[in-house]
Amino acid sequence: MKKISTKTHLTGKARKGFKFYVSLILAVTIICTFAVTAFAAKETDPVAVVNNLSTFIFGLIRAVGLILLGFGIVQVGLSLKSHDPSQRANGFLTVAGGIIITFAKEILNLITG
Repeated sequence: MKKISTKTHLTGKARKGFKFYVSLILAVTIICTFAVTAFAAKETDPVAVVNNLSTFIFGLIRAVGLILLGFGIVQVGLSLKSHDPSQRANGFLTVAGGIIITFAKEILNLITG
């Protein structure tokens, strides 16, 4: 039996592009996660505190959605290279899930009005 390697053999240019893409996703994730400022020292309004917590949690959810979106795009790209239809289907489902998770707050706002 021939052993199947699970490593992808990327060329120098593709490897450099992949590293750039991963670092870009990581930077966007970090910026989206830490962009929320919460000033709890002078706020006494409980509604404002809950709104700040909600904004922070939705920021974390958006970061997870961006990671899934990036992973799905990479999966679709690798499936196009290897001509694997099941991996391509999983990639498109991951992209769709990442889009839904990324825009979860906007979707909920549209539903609730």
